[in-house]
Order: sequence, then C-alpha cells, then structure tokens
Amino acid sequence: MLDIYGTIGPACRDKEVLRMMFEAGMTGLRLNLSHVTLAMSAPLIENLHEAAAEAGVTPQLLIDMQGPELRIGKMAEPLDLWEGENVCLTFRATGTEDSGERPAMPSISVPETVGPFLTKGQEVLLDDGKILLRVSDSKDGDTLCEVLRGGRLTGSKSIALPGRSVHTPTMTAMDLANIRVAKKYGVTAVMQPFVRNRQDIETVRCALKEAGAEDIRIFAKIENMDGVNCLDELLPVSDEIVIARGDLGNAVPLWHLPAVQKIIAEKCRKAGVPFMVVTQMLSSMETRAVPTRAEVSDIFNAVLDGASSVMVTGETAVGRYPAAVINYLAKTAADAEAFMKRSVD
Repeated sequence: MLDIYGTIGPACRDKEVLRMMFEAGMTGLRLNLSHVTLAMSAPLIENLHEAAAEAGVTPQLLIDMQGPELRIGKMAEPLDLWEGENVCLTFRATGTEDSGERPAMPSISVPETVGPFLTKGQEVLLDDGKILLRVSDSKDGDTLCEVLRGGRLTGSKSIALPGRSVHTPTMTAMDLANIRVAKKYGVTAVMQPFVRNRQDIETVRCALKEAGAEDIRIFAKIENMDGVNCLDELLPVSDEIVIARGDLGNAVPLWHLPAVQKIIAEKCRKAGVPFMVVTQMLSSMETRAVPTRAEVSDIFNAVLDGASSVMVTGETAVGRYPAAVINYLAKTAADAEAFMKRSVD
C-alpha cells in the first residue's frame, strides 16, 4: 500500500484539521526537527495520535533530523535582499546567534566551516536555493557577495555551496537527544538528511540501537551528488530512500533533476528498496485551493515509477488548504495505482 505523508506545522496543528487529513487518505506525518525538539513538539504529537485514532488510522511519524545540513545564523528580523546589491557574509561558530546589529551593508552570519570555500566567483545558495549570491571579494575577514537572485531571508535557513563538499558531523547533539526519546513519542522512522555515504546510515543505526529503538526505520534522504554517487552502498543499509528534490535541485541543473530522479528510482526498484518522492508535489496549493495539471501529473508519474510513498511539506505545514492537499495527493496516487493494475490485467 502506498503511504501518503503530510508535514505537521502551524496550518495543521489543530486536531480537527489533522483528523480531516487522515480521513482524506494520509497515513503519516513528517515532523521537521531542524529548529525544535520532540519534547517541545509533544502537544502536536498528542494531537496527531488522537486525530489518527478518531479517523481509525495507525499513523506513522517521521522525524526529519538536523543532520549535516549547513544553516545561516538566527536573525532578529527578516532581511530583504535585492538583485544587484552587495551583502556581507560574517563567520560564526555553529549554534551562535546573529546579534541583530545591522551594518550599512546587509549582513548574514554563516558557519565557520564554509569559510575556506568562499573564494571569488563561488556561488552561494540560501533558503533551499531561493536566494543566489556570488562571492565578489573579501574584506576584514568577511566575505562580500553580489545578490544574483534576491528575496526575503529569515534566520536559520539552509546555505549550500554548489560544487563544494563541506564536511560536517552526521548527527548533531540535538539529533542524538531526539533519538533517545523517539520511542516514547511513537516515532516510526528517522529521516537522515544529506546522506553522503554508508557510514552516515550506520551512525544513525548505532544511535537507534543504543536508545533501544532498533525497530525504528531509517529513511536516507538523497539531497546532493554525494548521495547519488554512493546510492549503491546506501541501498543495502537503508529502509527507504528519499528523493528529496529541493536540495537535490540545487546540486544539479534543474533540467537534469528529472533524469537523476529516474536513475534513483530505477536503482531502488532493481534492489527492491522502497523509495519516496518529495518536494513541491503540490506547492501551488500553499495558496490555491486547486493544484496545477503539472503537479497531479508529477504525482501520478512518481507512483508509476514505483514510489512506495509520496510526501508534501509546506503545503500542509503552512499552506491554506492542508486537508485538500492530502485529498488531491491521495486520490491522484490511488488513480495511478488503479491505472497500473488495469495495465497489468
């Protein structure tokens, strides 16, 4: 049976909304732990389980870890970046906060680990690639960049350097703390971001074992070319592969992304390993009540390619129509399954 996942957030924290989502066909929810802990999310998780029980569903709860993803510092207020202007990247130790002070030039604090890679001409992607900078110079230990693609930036968003591989630990202290209490909160799977090699999965597996949670599954998120290139070694040790097209679409030219998705899907099918497709499956529904034709075709084709699960993120976490999103996702996926069955028969 195909799994239908939403993402829990402000738009669907209410138990009644969650119940409608389960009744529409949702089988599980993703909880993003990039900025919060399981303990902090306890009221949301309680609503999730109560809503699922009322809908007659045994829910799956996926926790999306911090992992090795790089993020900018926190900000006192949003920062509007405009194409053609200059911005300063200042260095900070991981975990420290932006002071909130604003110099004449807009300033963004970034992890110290990216410093050696910020050479002239290097592109810098912020907030899942929504904002694009290019390094132009360095001054007084800081890095000056030109804004090539602007937008509104808030704190703790992702930062990526195309073509560069910045080493960071597999798991953070917060990840380890969350794993220790995962069983208590009914977690069924851990989503490990930016998987780079087999060792990343084995590290998570070891942490789960130490926590007495060996039965919790591991979903390996393929979000960069390191993950794509080592897929053969990930397949035997992962319970499910996640084709996470957001950051993966930053790692390759967008016009090449569909081919990468097809390659991963084919390898998973041949190895008999389940895989999930996620990111922008119904993104227009964050603000619209009806999806685009292209979006439903995308869902349909993902199922035809053999996906064992499909998932939406912001569409249910912050969108206006979370229950309707699940309705379209589930019905499109069911129609694709029926189509495949007719084709076989």
